[in-house]
Amino acid sequence: MRPALMATVDLPLGPEPTTAAAPARKKMLPVLFLGVFMAALDAAVVAPAVPALKAAFGVDHRQVGLVTIVFSLCSLSASALMANLSDRLGRRTVYLADVAGFALGSLVIAQADGFGAVLVGRALQGLCAGGITPTASAVVGDAFPPQERGRVLGLIGATFGMAFLVGPMLASVVLVVASWRWIFLVNLPVAALVFGLGLSALPGRTGPQPRAPFDAAGVAVLAVTLGSLMLGINRALDVHLGRTLWPALLVAAAVGVVSLAFLERQAAQPVMPLPLFQRVPLLRAWLLCLGAGFGMGSIIFVSSLAVSAFGVTAERAGLLLIPLVLASAAGSMGFGRLQHRLGARAVLGTGFGALVLGAGLLGAVTESWASFFVATTLLGLGVGVVVGGTLRTMVLDEVGAAERGAAQALVNIFISIGNLLVVATLGAVAEGAGGGTPGLSRAYLVVAFVMLVMAGVAATIGPPRSRAATA
Repeated sequence: MRPALMATVDLPLGPEPTTAAAPARKKMLPVLFLGVFMAALDAAVVAPAVPALKAAFGVDHRQVGLVTIVFSLCSLSASALMANLSDRLGRRTVYLADVAGFALGSLVIAQADGFGAVLVGRALQGLCAGGITPTASAVVGDAFPPQERGRVLGLIGATFGMAFLVGPMLASVVLVVASWRWIFLVNLPVAALVFGLGLSALPGRTGPQPRAPFDAAGVAVLAVTLGSLMLGINRALDVHLGRTLWPALLVAAAVGVVSLAFLERQAAQPVMPLPLFQRVPLLRAWLLCLGAGFGMGSIIFVSSLAVSAFGVTAERAGLLLIPLVLASAAGSMGFGRLQHRLGARAVLGTGFGALVLGAGLLGAVTESWASFFVATTLLGLGVGVVVGGTLRTMVLDEVGAAERGAAQALVNIFISIGNLLVVATLGAVAEGAGGGTPGLSRAYLVVAFVMLVMAGVAATIGPPRSRAATA
């Protein structure tokens, strides 16, 4: 008789692979950092390119929004697929294929003579970006000893902050001295460097090739489920297909979850292994990933609050986020180094605590520049800690080698869903409170409450289950 889906089971972890030697690990780091940085940088440079894309192809605001929607949809849907392929074919094969595919998508966009080609390129970029970070994280789990994983994943997490700090400035310079096409062409030399270094630096496949058939049905149902959930939450198609579609999309997502659970019970090598949902530590981790995504996504309204409360222009409001981004990078790197010493409970408690204070201060005090910068710095610190390497390291310590790819994909998926939920929730709260500064203040008080709940959840974290982590 199969165990119930939510039951707590004690599954064998399987043999822990031998970690790579220190010189080999050092060679891997530039490959992993550059690949993740390339994907993160592309997300950061698209926003400044939007006006140029509208002018080049004669599209309106609604149409150009598809540039972001298509990328997000494909990235979210592909995470589990790429993770499953990395478990089957090896990390190096899939990671380098994703890097090459991302570069190809960039080339398609740069050479596009119509807006449809831009969307095709963004779809290809999204499909490949969805696999880069989970696969890089799985490589860290395969090759690095447990005491070093938090530090390395913290550094990888910090690359996102660096990308979002450098990206808009780089895009602005490129738009001045060249054309929008070069914003995407800069990915090509980076991808070539990553590919060349990765051929020798990344480990090849270890162990026998899986003989189980590919879980095509599970991949398809998961993609439809995540796509329906994403579009249903952010109501991205309202402006195109009317305002009555989103409930149907959410129902489709719910049906997809039930169907996926049935299919994955039958699959020989499921794309989404059900044991990842049958253990309390992992269920707690997925909930914390949702909370981390919620906190991370709340940053989107900081610039709007600055415009509303202090009357700064929209163009200058982005500069006010520099302390936030720097604090995020510092938090990711600093607390990544401390995780093995302090433990996930202390680190995540600190991160969510910083988010409680930052969001609460934004919600309670909106007339003071000093409080604004203190609040946004706390927000950045908290996001860097909870979205950096801590959750990924905690998940790596709870799963065996064969499940690392899928587990890291789930980290991506739940953080992304948290991002979607916060945008929809805070938008509704702010609008319901009359908009402007009062509405945004109330929205950040909601964020503070959710982060307080997450801090309480983090307080229940126990020691890691990984044999290697406790050796």
